[in-house]
Amino acid sequence: MIGTVTRLARFTRVMYKPHYLLYGVLWVCALEATLALLAGAPWRPSWSTGLRVVIVAVVLLYLRMVDEQKDLEYDRVHNRDRPLVTGAVTATDLRSGMAVIAVLAVAGSLLLSVNSALAIAAVLLYGLGLWGLERISARVRDDILLNLVVTYPVQLLVTAYVLVSVLDTEGLAAGFWRLAPAALIFAGAFLQFEFARKTAHEPRPGEHYYSNVLGALGSTVVSLLFVALAVGADLALVRPWDHTAWWLGLLVVPLVLLPGYGAARFLRGGEYPLGPPVLFILGLYAVLIAQSAVGA
Repeated sequence: MIGTVTRLARFTRVMYKPHYLLYGVLWVCALEATLALLAGAPWRPSWSTGLRVVIVAVVLLYLRMVDEQKDLEYDRVHNRDRPLVTGAVTATDLRSGMAVIAVLAVAGSLLLSVNSALAIAAVLLYGLGLWGLERISARVRDDILLNLVVTYPVQLLVTAYVLVSVLDTEGLAAGFWRLAPAALIFAGAFLQFEFARKTAHEPRPGEHYYSNVLGALGSTVVSLLFVALAVGADLALVRPWDHTAWWLGLLVVPLVLLPGYGAARFLRGGEYPLGPPVLFILGLYAVLIAQSAVGA
């Protein structure tokens, strides 16, 4: 038991970097803030915000554990330093950790609402379903675009969890389907980074790179299109000019210069710099939080 806990702690330290936790915290807070803006109310973090942050953070670790196991064969060839490949952690360790996280996530969500518990259970089950699907379907496993279509909904389910939980606990004067389009902002922000980090100038046979299918230019263009989706959805849905802090909300527009700069550097040669896409996500989320905190 102690050995399992020790190995899982080491796995978490190696595979769950601090910026993953920061992303989870900002994701929840920015989504809550956006929902408050759309409902015409200022956002104020509450105890339920803190609980949702903790639940999303541990569920992201759960999904990281799922990925470590479902990607084992790929990692044996392309990522030989991964903990499961090296034996630093075992599959039994990971499954034990997943079971504990699942119980804690569902139990914690029950403190928020029954719908919250059902929503987070859907996230956990979808992660397991992806693992099973990739084991039985080589096409889903190896076709990176199809794989994205199949795997990305887990992010949407996490967003839906926050949305459902906020509506149940914060008493916002808006329904699910009115607030659901806010997911487009977060989808665009995440996917622009997803394409940027898997884009290279030269083909990489056997590796899961979007540029292998779309080419370096095509993959870069898709990444920038997702930037446009994030910013366009933010302006169309939040309408910052209708709020007190309109000037703050409009800061999302110059943020496009960050991924634009990264794309330009890549197309001039060299590796795709991941700093600008990451800073775009952090900046976008920070603007949403600040605008809503200042007042609707």
